[in-house]
Amino acid sequence: MNERGGATVEASGETVGEAKWAALRELEQRHPGLDKSAVRFEVVSEGERGLLGVGYEPARVVAHAPEEALAAAGGDEASDAAADALGLAQRIMDAVGVEGRASVREDDDAITVTYGGADVALLIGRHGQMIDAVQYLLNAISHRTYGPAQPEGGRKEVVVDAAGYRERRRATLEALAVRTAHEVLDTGRRAELEPMTAVERKVVHLRLKEYEGVETTSEGTEPNRYVVVLPAG
Repeated sequence: MNERGGATVEASGETVGEAKWAALRELEQRHPGLDKSAVRFEVVSEGERGLLGVGYEPARVVAHAPEEALAAAGGDEASDAAADALGLAQRIMDAVGVEGRASVREDDDAITVTYGGADVALLIGRHGQMIDAVQYLLNAISHRTYGPAQPEGGRKEVVVDAAGYRERRRATLEALAVRTAHEVLDTGRRAELEPMTAVERKVVHLRLKEYEGVETTSEGTEPNRYVVVLPAG
């Protein structure tokens, strides 16, 4: 939640330290780039461990980031969808055991989560299978929570990137689009591509937009929507 003069969140944990960590993580999700040293904590309750689990009470803290720290972090609070995507992406990174950190950037078209760290190649996987699986998972959860992606709905597509993989993927998709266009021109028959995210489908559509003799359309339902290349009408 926000209060005048900054942002404040309350969190709990088994210990005060865990509660502080949880509160700080939420602030960082909402305000990427936040200077952690500027955050101030108030201990609401140190909690009670109880006896054999009886009478357990979690520790609770309130964390406050001043307005100046928010401005330095880049201003606007991330959307709920962006914060959710970032939080889940970081949890996946931690679960896999890769040291590093996820960051999020949001624009008019998409929410881009980027993994940073020495071993992020492990999160890409062979032929991008790992990072595509993470991206699919984040979009499936976002679709369930916030509805269809644009332009069908108001949700932005989630793109997951690491070590420049998506730029290389763009080049691969454009090459695939051209090869498929040649195939359609040679055979006179339509060709269906593999299911893709809205962002990836847009790459194919734009690459073939001015390609003489073919046209493209999207078919299927999210998250298994795909591009069809067919002879121009």
